[in-house]
Amino acid sequence: MLRVEHLSKSFGGVRATRDVSIDFPDGSLTAIIGPNGAGKTTFFNLISGHIRPDAGRVLFDGADLVGLSSLEVVRRGMTRAFQVASLFPTLTVEEALAAAVASRRRQSWRVLARFPLPDARARVEEVMELMGLSGQARVLSRNLSHGDQKLLDIGLALALEPKVLLLDEPTAGMGPDERWRMIGRVQRLWELKRMTVLFIEHDMDIVFRIAQAVHVLKYGAVLAQGTPDEIRRNPDVIDAYLGTDHQLSAAFGEA
Repeated sequence: MLRVEHLSKSFGGVRATRDVSIDFPDGSLTAIIGPNGAGKTTFFNLISGHIRPDAGRVLFDGADLVGLSSLEVVRRGMTRAFQVASLFPTLTVEEALAAAVASRRRQSWRVLARFPLPDARARVEEVMELMGLSGQARVLSRNLSHGDQKLLDIGLALALEPKVLLLDEPTAGMGPDERWRMIGRVQRLWELKRMTVLFIEHDMDIVFRIAQAVHVLKYGAVLAQGTPDEIRRNPDVIDAYLGTDHQLSAAFGEA
């Protein structure tokens, strides 16, 4: 479904992405990891249409997305939740989700309607249930906790009915309990919907717990790719992250 071929991007003299080629099978759950400055968010920006690559292709359902706007990429079926939640602060949870549903169905005239259409209301209720936000339906988005704001941000992306969902550090800024609650929701969402999910994550416990495949970036290039177990034991990954085996044990959770 999603294939990236020879993707490259430079900013001035800095090569942020270097000849990246990755296949993401339909219905897969994939982690993108790498040290700070590895180019992970730039990679998401490139495939989602927020910036244009200097070279390469982003093939989605056989069509090249390069050159399309981020809005058109969304319409093709790829949506994204950001590291910093992007919300409608003056709308309640259910109003924000109803606006996203209306936008997806190109019913912008209904965004501020007091009574959403029955099928739209059903979709809103489904998303709230999936994200564990049903009890917060009438709470203003800006008044949600940090963790619930992140859940709503994913819910807004989900309301757009994606085939591919990009999650940029979904657990950023969360404490341990919130982090595992979040990742449990992501895993349940993937298991129920079987959409293709790509996520950037720094917490290796989370990566190794839920990812089917892991792709490691370093200086914008693919350093390694494989199963979580293969990545955990890859000497190049160990060196890129930590430099020593005993540090890897502490960070990657090995005995």
